[in-house]
Amino acid sequence: MTNQSNQQSISASIELSLKQTEAIEYLEDDITTELLYGGGAGSGKSILGTWWVLKSCIKYPGTRWVLGRSKLKTLKETTLKSLFEVMKMCHITKDYYNYNQTSGTIVFYNGSEILLKDLFAYPSDPDFDELGSLEITGAFIDEASQITSKAKNILKSRIRYKLDEYGLVPKLLMTCNPTRNFLYSEFYKPHVDGTLIGWKKFVRALLSDNPYITTHYKDNLLGLDKTTKERLLFGNWMYVDDPTKLIEYDKILDLWTNDHVPSGKKYLSCDIARFGGDKTVIMVWEGFRIIAIHTIAKNKITEAAEKIDDIRRQYGIMRSDIVVDDDGVGGGVVDMLSNCVPFTANKKAIVTGKNYANLKTQCYFILAEMVNKGEIFINTDDYSEQIIEELEQVKKDKEETDDKLRVVKKDHVKDMIGRSPDFSDAIMMRMYLTLARRGGIRRSN
Repeated sequence: MTNQSNQQSISASIELSLKQTEAIEYLEDDITTELLYGGGAGSGKSILGTWWVLKSCIKYPGTRWVLGRSKLKTLKETTLKSLFEVMKMCHITKDYYNYNQTSGTIVFYNGSEILLKDLFAYPSDPDFDELGSLEITGAFIDEASQITSKAKNILKSRIRYKLDEYGLVPKLLMTCNPTRNFLYSEFYKPHVDGTLIGWKKFVRALLSDNPYITTHYKDNLLGLDKTTKERLLFGNWMYVDDPTKLIEYDKILDLWTNDHVPSGKKYLSCDIARFGGDKTVIMVWEGFRIIAIHTIAKNKITEAAEKIDDIRRQYGIMRSDIVVDDDGVGGGVVDMLSNCVPFTANKKAIVTGKNYANLKTQCYFILAEMVNKGEIFINTDDYSEQIIEELEQVKKDKEETDDKLRVVKKDHVKDMIGRSPDFSDAIMMRMYLTLARRGGIRRSN
């Protein structure tokens, strides 16, 4: 690198679109700490993120910034190339920095650093311990739809390095195309509803907002299939193409208008809270109509059992028509509600001719089939957003090691939506009451 005196005049300046300029205003204010930018292909997402990080490195000597993506290999093949492209646009040559490919670190002449980070949720590091010792000044996550909320939150917790020295507030920039995970629930939906928390911002940017894109790029997008075109060209968050999804999005929305579903015998399905952030969810059914949903936060098992019994009496439901989660602390509730139906997720599936890995998988596949056929009705708006979000995560496990059908694990769903899928589990357990009537059941003593 050349001597520092010749580098004091270096500046990072490029032409920005109006949407990119709006994003930069949020990245330089004293309020915003999380910014989501994008919603469509060709909106200048990577250019914006890499330029902001580069500009910050030059402006604040000795600071430390992260470029992150789900996989390091992809980051180096895409986002890093965008950074080098931006450097070229700003006339910043290799004389001004040193890139160590082995450590994934770029060190500038003024002591600032850019760290390249893999943010994939590896089973060997579920708590992202590799990020635990980091102290950084800010971070840019490219294609944040490919990471989990846990990865995002842990990385943000590392943003504290030299903030006070420069009078900065923590800044996390994320970019994405339309997706239906925590980004939808934390940013897009609240933005549309006008309820987005003040320190969070969403800038919706599409290809049409980028005056520097080539016509060939748009022509390529126009040639894509309808779903992909809706997402990438028009930024439609309602179109998400995932071959592992078991339930169609439109059919999930139909749950609240399927008033043709007949009424019937009353039942209760109960998912019992296991941890402090989970909820005990109690659903009241008339046939396959959900007519009421009750929740208890941070409850003792005695409180859950008493609440279930109170609701049972209110609606005139027999204990033999109550299904209760028997896993973990739920077993204690089952013991207190004699003659209820215990549900054990990993129990062997009831024989039906299909090779389900366990009872939970079987019930979720049946639930998916019924929802797609319009055979379930939810006659209450309570918790509708949570139910939609959770049912969107009902997917076939892609990582099967045998010929058995499986749904994705609860821990994976929790990572994607930031909480336990208590509502969808309570709905799913209703399917067991139908199965149990056919195949015989073991009731609690």
